[in-house]
Amino acid sequence: MRFGNLAGRFVLRTDEGAVDVAAATNGLLPADPAEAYVRWDDVTAWAAALDPATLGPVVTKDIGLDALGPPSPRPRQVFALALNYADHAGESGLAAPAAPSVFTKFPTSVAGPFGTVALPGATVDWEVELVVVIGRPARHVAAADAWAHVAGVTVGQDLSDRVVQFADATPQFSLAKSFPGFSPLGPWLVTPDELGDPDDLELGCAVNGETVQAARTTEMVFRVPAIVAHLSRVLPLLPGDLVFTGTPAGVGALRTPPRFLAPGDVLTSWVTGVGEMRHVCTAPHETTSRDAHGGR
Repeated sequence: MRFGNLAGRFVLRTDEGAVDVAAATNGLLPADPAEAYVRWDDVTAWAAALDPATLGPVVTKDIGLDALGPPSPRPRQVFALALNYADHAGESGLAAPAAPSVFTKFPTSVAGPFGTVALPGATVDWEVELVVVIGRPARHVAAADAWAHVAGVTVGQDLSDRVVQFADATPQFSLAKSFPGFSPLGPWLVTPDELGDPDDLELGCAVNGETVQAARTTEMVFRVPAIVAHLSRVLPLLPGDLVFTGTPAGVGALRTPPRFLAPGDVLTSWVTGVGEMRHVCTAPHETTSRDAHGGR
């Protein structure tokens, strides 16, 4: 199944188009994407039994990309992993971590899969990532059961201002990666059963058409089940929460010479089988609050 946020309403993506979940169920299921994760078992049971012939006017056939918002627009918690690909740890001059290296991103950085990203400075870097969206509460979950607590996965970027990140001896991961628009997601949430092997997905990103990152999630140091199990041993994971699972090698700051995003650059990010995002970088005054806070 594929779900999304179309103009602020939760939709099911089908061959016919986007099905408005609340309209199709006469309000029995929520229109608000954030509330849909709280009712995840009900949502997936309805979608599994859906007869497309009964949909009628609740299908949007022409989906405007600029109307797609982040699949989980108001997560209560946003986690991210550092150095979760050995090649990225290597290019950083560091060993792969012995345990998941976790930091947090702030929810106001969440944005949609298409539109603009305002660059607060001259050292903003790209980091394509597979993002996990929690669908069922998870506490003390075994790795073998972890995927059952995942609503699905989506494409993400963990955009990073490197000057803010490394301004002092103690890196400011959370602040440097939480400017408005620095956590774009989308275009769709894809449930694990749609993906064949959800632990083996191809991901990458390009700047102005040039591929700068390419990898497979089999290269992760800690894969999704281990990450979910690790986090759930510490605190409850809640429906709609996001987990950015780490980026592979190829970030701009570690190139020779370093390379960063500039106004006018087009950043394309993808996970094969999940979808593709596209963002145009702008100077700060060129963006709007709608772009920055997930309207697109």
